[in-house]
This record gives sequence, structure tokens and C-alpha cells, in this order.
Amino acid sequence: MGAIVVFPFNNRSSGDLDWIGESIAERVGEVLASAGLLVVDRDDRLQVSQRLSLNPDARLSRASMLKVAEELDATLAIMGEFHLRDAGAARSIRIQATAVDMQKMQKRFLWAEQGPLEHLGVAQNRLAWQILRQLAPSAAPRLEQFLEQNKPVRLDALENYIRGLLASSAEQKHRYLAQAARLEPGFSPALFQLGRIYFQRKDYRIAAGWLERVQSTHPNYLHAQFMLGVCRYHMADFAGAEAAFELVHRHAPLNEVINNLGAALSRRGQLERALEAFSKALEGDPADSDYHFNAGYVLWKCGRFEAAAEHFRQVLERDPADAQAKALLSRCVQQNGARKTDMKTAGLERLKLKFEERAWRELTAGFASREP
Repeated sequence: MGAIVVFPFNNRSSGDLDWIGESIAERVGEVLASAGLLVVDRDDRLQVSQRLSLNPDARLSRASMLKVAEELDATLAIMGEFHLRDAGAARSIRIQATAVDMQKMQKRFLWAEQGPLEHLGVAQNRLAWQILRQLAPSAAPRLEQFLEQNKPVRLDALENYIRGLLASSAEQKHRYLAQAARLEPGFSPALFQLGRIYFQRKDYRIAAGWLERVQSTHPNYLHAQFMLGVCRYHMADFAGAEAAFELVHRHAPLNEVINNLGAALSRRGQLERALEAFSKALEGDPADSDYHFNAGYVLWKCGRFEAAAEHFRQVLERDPADAQAKALLSRCVQQNGARKTDMKTAGLERLKLKFEERAWRELTAGFASREP
């Protein structure tokens, strides 16, 4: 099966309840992705919607959803709606979902679930299990086992998390997500998003504190570990960075992961292993300047000036203004090697900050369980 895109479920009731539709979509996507299916993440879906001049805050028509799914090259589009009903003092929710086969442009499945609104987390889990059982029967455990493994999140934590995703300002986003994490301390989606916020701010110590708590069963676990490796690297915990990048590498040997693993090894003085990593990254992308720089830098530190010079020339062909590459090329030509007292040439390894997990999953059509 190819890529699956899950759209926010439409609110067929009155009131400011669109967050519920977003919550259902998030949970369904998480369950399918955790089972190894290729699910388009929310950011990619929103980018395509914006490119098509669709208002991300507006309710999309079925035709608009199908257009977005087509642009994403998805093979299956999951969409649905929910209704709220008053039942005395309590409120109940009924959820309906369907899947559209994008190749045949026809509906394939229909699912439904209902229960008290207070137990929305349970209803979402049961619906997600139905969909998983239909799309990937071998990956779906018995319902009782699934529900035992996927404890529902309390309603107020769910609402705060989703409102955090939907918030337009950074301040609101952080406030909602932090409240969700406070209400449910083990809620990995909120922990991941908080870690990403601080990572983007380059506040690596706080980011690491959130990212370390993301559970291995969460679909963004590898991304969290990748960012954690970068955080530890900038905190000068190079052994911890190596461990994080090595874990990610075992499941997703992407070029950026191999490069960062090499950088951590280089900072730990394991130059031959670092060179092996940088060379492997270059095999995957011979045109990347950072990989050439890192390979040249380690070769220079090893005193292999001629080989190092060739890599620095490759960097300068792509960016003639690269001052570090110019300086190190000059040192290579002069056969002037690294000195422990020369702080200007220490710690020049270049990290990659973007993790392209979807590219790897598209190539492998999903990978096995991720045990830390």
C-alpha cells in the first residue's frame, strides 16, 4: 500500500468543536504510522493545502480533500465526520469514517464508532483499530490487546494538545502543549511537539528534556531521537549524541543520520570510524557540500592532506565563499596539520538538522518495530 492521508473529520454539530475532528485524524494517523504504514504527516498536508490556496482553517469539501490527496500522490484518503448528541447530563459522540481509493476514485470502506464524549480517547482508539484491522490485518492485534496497549488520553489533555497544534501564535501553541503535557505527563505527541519548539529555538537543553520522554511506540520516535542527538551534540555530550544517532541509524540509515553519527564520532576522537561514516554519506549524496567538508576535515586531522584537499576543492566548487574550506585547503597545500592548541580549527564538523524519515519509509515501504 502506498501513502495514506488522513483529513480532519468534519463537525456536523454546532459549537467550537473542530478540534475534535483534528484529534480523530491525528489519532488514526498515529496508529497507522506506528504499525508501519506510510502516513502523510500533518505538516505536509497543510503545505499542499496552502499551495493549492486552500484555507487551512476552513472546512475542506470532499473535492478539495481529493485534490490535496492527489497532489500528495496518496493511494488512500481517509475522511469522515462526527455528530454530538445530548443524552441527559452527558453528551455522546458518533464518528463515521470512509476511505477513498485514489486510483479508482471510489469509496472502499466505511467505519463507525460511538460513545460518551468524555471518553473520546476510547472512541478514537476503537475507530483507529477498526481502520488498522481493515488496511493491515497482520499488524492489528486483538481489540482487547490493542486497547490495553493504547491507554486513552484524558479529554482535557487531548483538547489542549489539538488546540496547541491549531494555534496561530507561538505563545498560544506553547501554552496549550505545555498544559497537555502537564495533564498527561506521558503523552508523547505533546512531548514531541514541545521538544520540536525548543529545538527550533536552539534551546537544546530544554528540548532534550522533552525529547527524551517520547516513547519508542510513537511514530515520531526516530525523529525525536534524531533531534535529541543534535541537542546532545550541542551540549557537548558526544557519547550521548552518538548513541542517539546510532539508534536512528539502525532503523533509518539516512544520509543525514550517518553524517551526524560521523560528526559525533569525530568529536570523540574516533577518526577512522568518522571517516567511514562521512564516506558512506557521500556515497548516498556525492553532491552534498557538508559531507565533502566533513570528510576533508577528518582527513586533514589524520594528516592525509592530498585526499583532504580534494574534498575541500569540491566544497569550494559549490560555494567559493566558504571561508572554512578555503582556510583548510590552504593548510592542506602547506601540509600544515591539526594542532591541539589551535582552537580556530577545533569542532568544525557540520551537522544536518533536517530529518527526512518519509523518504526512507517510501523506499522501504515501512520498517519493522522500533525497539530502543
